Amino acid sequence: MPPPFALQPAATLSSSGFFKSMRILHIIGSISPEAGGTTEAVRMLIRYTPPGYTNEIATLDEPTAPYLGALSVPVHALGTGGWYSAKLVSWLKANRDRFDGVMVHGLWGYNSVAARRAFSGHKPYVVFAHGMLDPYFKRAFPAKHLKKWVYWLFVEFWVLRSAFRVLFTTAVERDLARQSFWLSQWKPMVVALGAEPPPYAPGSSLPAFFEICPEVKGHRFLLFLGRIDRKKGCDLLIDAFAALRDRDPDLHLVMAGPDASNWGLDLQAAAARGGIADRVHWPGMLTGEAKWGALEGCEAFILPSHQENFGIAVAEALACGRPVLLSNQINIAPDVAADGCALVEPDTPEGTQNLLTRWFELSPPEREAMSTQASRTFAGRYDMRRNAEIILRVFEQSPQSQDRRENR
Repeated sequence: MPPPFALQPAATLSSSGFFKSMRILHIIGSISPEAGGTTEAVRMLIRYTPPGYTNEIATLDEPTAPYLGALSVPVHALGTGGWYSAKLVSWLKANRDRFDGVMVHGLWGYNSVAARRAFSGHKPYVVFAHGMLDPYFKRAFPAKHLKKWVYWLFVEFWVLRSAFRVLFTTAVERDLARQSFWLSQWKPMVVALGAEPPPYAPGSSLPAFFEICPEVKGHRFLLFLGRIDRKKGCDLLIDAFAALRDRDPDLHLVMAGPDASNWGLDLQAAAARGGIADRVHWPGMLTGEAKWGALEGCEAFILPSHQENFGIAVAEALACGRPVLLSNQINIAPDVAADGCALVEPDTPEGTQNLLTRWFELSPPEREAMSTQASRTFAGRYDMRRNAEIILRVFEQSPQSQDRRENR
């Protein structure tokens, strides 16, 4: 199904030039790399900003946060690392005339409240939902969802209703969002997210990964790359790998990602009970060259998640030409499965075992065909060098931009 609002050719990139520049402000609770895929999406939008665009970031991070210095654009850290900052609204109001558009990343935080207070009626803002309206949370945490209803009625409903557009990364996410709260009114737009291609020459990043995870060197392995979190289905994967340990005794499993809740200790104990402790490796969070080395070195990427709005790590695996083994709760799963580079099963114990079984049963030529298609799918769907431009161009359709066009 096509997006309900189609983008027109980019005015800022035309030879005659409707605009001299477009200055975009990104508002996010935290830009910490450990905060998950939302922060990586912001970083990619900035890295692949098209000509004529400039970016700034406003966050609730502490000004002394060590990761702020690594960003290539001005960052206005206006908080103390918590949910609220009295400085944010006043700063936004004082600076709103400097920006042509505002992109609010995520919901259920003070960043979205502040954006509406500062910009509604003055400057177009869009809300990038990043999966935060998925009804999974309604099913998984019913008591918490009831509390959210109050916040929704008085706050987030109005944030989204006042937004120029609400951005979803797939038609699946857009349609599911309507199921979270029966009271909903917004202007949706589907935009493709994605990933960047590997920045290293083929094979050159493997040593960086093996330096962090030397136990896996010389072995074939599947890769899980994400937060060690119950939502990600990590327990399903450990149990399935243990149940099928004799189907491919030379295959190892790498469980890479941050573990904020220390759940990994329970998972390691489960691996030991299943007789696979020596074949499951826990290198922690992988970044930079080590992350790309893990993606390049794995046999396939696996993610049996209970809910995944997009899955940037999935797109990164495709960029490395790796087949992906996914649960059917990942919103891009139908597309990549239709392309022929993914196996998809339900997010259940049986479904996760089926994922592994189907992979074991593929012939080498079939696996090679999936790898070839993975690279094609990334190039055709998820290359952020192209998709970042499409996302940022949303502001060219705002009434204020139309007025500037007519004035010029």
